Amino acid sequence: MKQILYFLIFAATTCFSQNRQSLKLWYNQPSGKVWENALPIGNGRLGAMVYGNVERETIQLNEHTVWSGSPNRNDNPLALDSLALIRKLIFDGKQKDAERLANRVIITKKSHGQKFEPVGSLQLTFKGHNNFSNFRRELDIERALTKTSYTVGDITYTREALASFPDRVVVMRLTASKPASVSFTASFTTPQKRATIKTTASKELTIFGTTSDHETVKGMVNYKGIVRMKPEGGALTANDTSLTISNANAVTIYISIATNFNNYHDITGDENKRAAAYLDKAFPKSFATISLAHVAAYQKYFNRVQLDLGTTTASNVPTDEQLKIFNTTNDPEFAKLYYQYGRYLLISSSQPGGQAANLQGIWNDKINAPWDSKYTININAEMNYWPAEKTNLAELHEPFLSMVKDMSETGQQTAKEMYGTRGWMAHHNTDMWRATGAVDGATYGVWNNGGGWTSQHLWEHYLYGGDKSYLASVYPALKGAALFYADFLVEHPKYHWLVLCPDESPENAPKAHQGSALDAGVTMSNQIVFDVFSTAINAAQILHKDKAFADTLKNMRSRLAPMHVGQYSQLQEWLDDVDDPKDNHRHISHLYGLFPSNQISPYRTPQLYIGARNTLLQRGDVSTGWSMGWKVNWWARMLDGNHAYKLIQNQLSPVGTNPGGGGTYNNLFDAHAPFQIDGNFGCTSGITEMLMQSADGTLHLLPALPDVWESRGSIAGLRARGGFEVVSLQWKDGKVVKAVIRSTLGGNLRLRVPNEMSLNRGAALRKAAGENNNVFYQTVETSTPVISEKATITQPALKQTFVYDFPTKPGQVITLISR
Repeated sequence: MKQILYFLIFAATTCFSQNRQSLKLWYNQPSGKVWENALPIGNGRLGAMVYGNVERETIQLNEHTVWSGSPNRNDNPLALDSLALIRKLIFDGKQKDAERLANRVIITKKSHGQKFEPVGSLQLTFKGHNNFSNFRRELDIERALTKTSYTVGDITYTREALASFPDRVVVMRLTASKPASVSFTASFTTPQKRATIKTTASKELTIFGTTSDHETVKGMVNYKGIVRMKPEGGALTANDTSLTISNANAVTIYISIATNFNNYHDITGDENKRAAAYLDKAFPKSFATISLAHVAAYQKYFNRVQLDLGTTTASNVPTDEQLKIFNTTNDPEFAKLYYQYGRYLLISSSQPGGQAANLQGIWNDKINAPWDSKYTININAEMNYWPAEKTNLAELHEPFLSMVKDMSETGQQTAKEMYGTRGWMAHHNTDMWRATGAVDGATYGVWNNGGGWTSQHLWEHYLYGGDKSYLASVYPALKGAALFYADFLVEHPKYHWLVLCPDESPENAPKAHQGSALDAGVTMSNQIVFDVFSTAINAAQILHKDKAFADTLKNMRSRLAPMHVGQYSQLQEWLDDVDDPKDNHRHISHLYGLFPSNQISPYRTPQLYIGARNTLLQRGDVSTGWSMGWKVNWWARMLDGNHAYKLIQNQLSPVGTNPGGGGTYNNLFDAHAPFQIDGNFGCTSGITEMLMQSADGTLHLLPALPDVWESRGSIAGLRARGGFEVVSLQWKDGKVVKAVIRSTLGGNLRLRVPNEMSLNRGAALRKAAGENNNVFYQTVETSTPVISEKATITQPALKQTFVYDFPTKPGQVITLISR
């Protein structure tokens, strides 16, 4: 019965897929030695990069808990005694002196974070395959499966690979068009220094060892990888370190990897038993059986959202060729492919119960990866999860939310010992061991909002799902983040606002402060504290808890520094008007209030909206890949679809073609450069924001539709705050033709659209009036900004929209049509 069920699901999804343009990355040449040409597969535990090389195939392997080190802390206990002096130096304008002191007493003297490490690579060597033709390799992101095919002589060879979600193994099937034609040798290579590679008496190829020591922390993660072959015909032989298949009709390769990691403070698991158990469960199954179950499990997530932006002939070339011409060609299918590729990568790298997607997702081939391939939480890790809720992948948010809850435990000691506060905090980096100390130097590491920002993801998950029992479970983390700020804020001696000190705007430093990043009350921090306080206040009210504490937070929130518009009509990055209009820094952190927050709005805060727009124009478009991904979201919130689309074009440019900036690799990985996966996720979020927004008090359809997509299009399956799901949205000539919206929680649906709408039976809709009474759409009033006398602020010229209210009940489906 289970086989029949899988077949029916597979047949239905295959038919469904055939009605749409195929979503495949495809190429007519092998990857060669370039890792960024290889194609990624993953199941949230295992990641593999399939090169698609002919003579020597490489399958580079990762496992989500193969990290250097072991349970550890990296707090600097000297911080507390020097805190008052650091603050005095900053308030006295001696930022450079404060920075030198901070480097000694705040930045850790222990680990600066542990490394995400590769296991190794399975190498398959095929003799006599040097002269080949009819080559094609592809990644089918509708089925999460790679395929490589080529011809040698009169024989066509095919390899298919997947990382099974249900079975937790990587599986590859090799076939040939003639019998007895599959022959190769399999071996392992690895950059691991303490690895052993050997075959077993039962002709398995194994790799096992212990991860690296790193920065005073002993490596104690034990890993085990097992490769088992299932040949059909032919012979399987082994020597000490390799397996050889001779003259088989077909071969299926099963790869299992596991570690001793249980959680960030427990590494007492048995990697040998785990790896063997996964393999023993999967090995009796055929590739077809594993594939059917895998595709069904994958499509449970992937098929929730469908996007159609139209078709052109530009898509009839290989993916690397599409990438080269996207800037000069209208190719809506390539934009759709990139959008869905972001969802594919999140499904493949982040699964419930696993580790959160790191700086490279779950794919890394280097023993010393850039930035250790860990979690940079001053933007990059948060960006990874921007698509999760709105692109209908809420369950895949769970690994990140679990990491935040872990940090809310480890970060209590950091808050107490380093800053003398209650609650919890984190600086700008963490890792699998949930370290929360300050790393990398004062310019980067003194930033103390890692806990505050990441905690907002807990609240966002509630805003979309509305589960009060979930909210109660994360309330201690929300309250703890607010407690830290309540104790850490101090009154600015000049302005008398409550500010953080020491503080900094991530990784940027104004020339006016002697080139030091350290300051007090920078704009981004004020915005984050505002959100953390507002979240704790709202959560306490919903749960009927801590009224006195909530009242205290309201009072403190009213004393926070407001946003400022400076002499160049820009939103100020710092409390003082020291921005440089020629600064093109990749971080534009003070626009956090525009996105992902909603403190800046074209409708509610027009002066700040114009200030933010001027800042974006002054900073320019081309930057690192992830920065351009963030800018897509910002320009969508600016309601400027054409500018957002220009950023998509900039991001989807081959690496090296954006002077001074990043771009995209041939396998569509985002390039900082080097590879960082956050830009992929950021752009998918940004395209969603162009088509739907729900953060500014309304569910806004087509808020930033670019001209190139105006003629016609549709999207289905997006989620909005308050439990609303956009079942389908169709547009033509820039206007909504039809929208079908499901309410899962009930409550008022306040809809903003570019044209007049009515119910599908012709009944009129009620025009919106007053505040939206839906609790999930209530916005907190932003403080009146301080405007420089030198600033020129004009009223924004906004396109006309129509706003309607419609009361809904749980389960109700509303169909609206254009009038």
